[in-house]
Amino acid sequence: MGVISQGILGGVSGKVGNVVGASWKGIDYLRIKPSNVANPRTEGQVNQRNKFTVTLEYLQPNLGFIKKGYKSYAVQKTEFNAAMSYVLNNAITGAAPNFTVDYSLALLSRGNLSGALNPATDLATAGQVEFTWDDNSAEGNANATDKAMVLVYNPSKKESMYILDGADRTVGSQIITIPSTYAGDTVELFMAFTTADGSIVSNSVYLGSGTAN
Repeated sequence: MGVISQGILGGVSGKVGNVVGASWKGIDYLRIKPSNVANPRTEGQVNQRNKFTVTLEYLQPNLGFIKKGYKSYAVQKTEFNAAMSYVLNNAITGAAPNFTVDYSLALLSRGNLSGALNPATDLATAGQVEFTWDDNSAEGNANATDKAMVLVYNPSKKESMYILDGADRTVGSQIITIPSTYAGDTVELFMAFTTADGSIVSNSVYLGSGTAN
C-alpha cells in the first residue's frame, strides 16, 4: 500500500493501484506501473495505457542519453519524466490499439544549441555505425569544441548503444561500435550536439533506419 506523507522518502512513496510514487533528488514524482487490466474502464483509458507503454519501451533503453538531453527540462520533474511527457504529447501516431512512435518527432535531446549540418550515417562496416556531418562551428551559437552525441537504438532487442561525449564538431565524424548480435537487425539512428561543459544541448535529429552488419 502506498502512502502520501512527509516520511523518510519524502512526500510520495510506495504504490497505490498501478501508480507508483517515488522521490528523486528531493523531487516527488509519480509513474504508472504497467499491468494487465482485466476490466479496463473506458476505451480512452486503454488507449492512454497503450500509448504510455509504447513510449516507455522507446525511452527506457535511452535513459542515459535522455538524462543529458533533457537536463534543462528537469524542473520539478526528472529528465525521464520530461521526455515521457514530450514524446506522449508530440510523437505518438497510429490508430488504436496499434500506436507507434514517430522517431522523427520523438526527440531524445532538447535544447537551443545549433544542431548537426548535413548529418548522415554509414552501416557498411560490420560491428559499427559511422556518423558524419559538416562543420558548422562558425554558424549560430555552435562552437568548435561542441561534442557529438550519437545513438543507435535497436527496437527488436529494446537496447541502445550511445556516446554522449564524442568527437568535436569540427572533426565531422564519429564511429560507434555495436554488438555483433545486432547483425541483421533494423536500427534507428539519432544524433545531437552538446557544449564541452555539457550545459547546453541541441535538439536531437533522427537520421533514419538501417540494417546493422
